[in-house]
Amino acid sequence: MKKVKIYTTQTCPWCMKTKEFFHENNVQYEEIDVGASHKSAQEMFQKSGQMGVPVTDVAGEIIVGFDKNRLKKALKVG
Repeated sequence: MKKVKIYTTQTCPWCMKTKEFFHENNVQYEEIDVGASHKSAQEMFQKSGQMGVPVTDVAGEIIVGFDKNRLKKALKVG
């Protein structure tokens, strides 16, 4: 399984949708709350060029927002 990180905030509805997608497809992931860590927010921005969440890192492939088709392709799921 590819290493998956998701950068989120507590109140982001699209972050919740992305995590639901992960649960439905049995994807293990590391969640990083950028609202709680300025350092993590900077890391996310360096990877994606974006300050919006979610940002998902699938083994180095950066996916901004809840892009179900790109997530499926990157993770090779349903």
